[in-house]
Amino acid sequence: MLLTNDRPALSDLLLRWYDRHHRELPWRTSPAMAAKGVTANPYHIWLSEVMLQQTTVQAVKPYFAKFLAAWPTVTDLADAPVEDVMAAWAGLGYYARARNLRKCAETVARDHAGIFPDTEDGLRALPGIGDYTAAAVAAIAFNRQAAVMDGNVERVISRLFVIDAPLPSSKPAMKAKVVALTPAGRPGDFAQAMMDLGATICTPKRPACALCPFNEHCLALATDNPERFPVKAPKKDKPVRLGAAFIAVNDSGEILLRRRIESGLLGGMTEVPTTGWTARIDGTTGTEEAPLPADWEGAGAIVHVFTHFELRLSIYRAKIPPDSENRVNDGWWEPVTNLDAQALPTVMKKAIKQAIPFAFDHNGTSA
Repeated sequence: MLLTNDRPALSDLLLRWYDRHHRELPWRTSPAMAAKGVTANPYHIWLSEVMLQQTTVQAVKPYFAKFLAAWPTVTDLADAPVEDVMAAWAGLGYYARARNLRKCAETVARDHAGIFPDTEDGLRALPGIGDYTAAAVAAIAFNRQAAVMDGNVERVISRLFVIDAPLPSSKPAMKAKVVALTPAGRPGDFAQAMMDLGATICTPKRPACALCPFNEHCLALATDNPERFPVKAPKKDKPVRLGAAFIAVNDSGEILLRRRIESGLLGGMTEVPTTGWTARIDGTTGTEEAPLPADWEGAGAIVHVFTHFELRLSIYRAKIPPDSENRVNDGWWEPVTNLDAQALPTVMKKAIKQAIPFAFDHNGTSA
């Protein structure tokens, strides 16, 4: 018998499944820990939720550990130099989040005595916190009855209730279902259970429906094909943008770096000199905008896909003699062996690796 309109039955089914099958995550308070009176750390929940947006759990774990080792509390993060935070974030992408992370920590430390607000509205008023993060922190850290919606939850809900409208137009209908299902008791565990279910059982391809606590109540399984959901609007082709990057190395084994302006794409991050390029405008692909005169030679090209466009960079490299090093108007010379400590986004690591294959290999890591 289908119970898709029976909120208590569905919520109870999911929570019982979660008690037995929840994932052990470094930022999470397990049901067993909660039973012993251990409460979630709001700083840990907020930090992990910001990191997890558009990124996998496995990718986030080492970054989460690195941040906690460097900045154990939100006040410590608030006091950290922005450049250090950006460098620690490098590789997670969406670098505006790193800047907002630091701003949010500063606001919590300065305006809230280092204590996170415990309501959705209070959390949403902080820099860089939107509807999703506010709901997740309110539910998981403060046990507020907040409806949490991420990609995993959307997949579960769209299948459970056969919501045919394509994303993103179907989000309000999905949100209404999650609001109705979220229990007053254990809302944080319910939110995490929905995420775990989508991540481990109700997966995009080949969902393990036989193991799902909702398998007797899922309308997609009973009447349709679960893999068809959530329905998505056709993808638009990404525009292609062009540019060039210049890898200058001196006799001391140092590479020329500079810092991008604070605003815009990759704002405040470290880069090798490049031509101008944006999501809307191409840059030049030759050496006419090289940072200094040198015998520039082609070193191939790289492709990097951003959210809204694809970037194709022609890569040039040159050995810079000592008498030319000081002719650089902008930037600094950084030892190649110290590149891992710089706030280099992935696209810049790709460019450097293309020109200097051994870069980032000195400690066994790669770009």
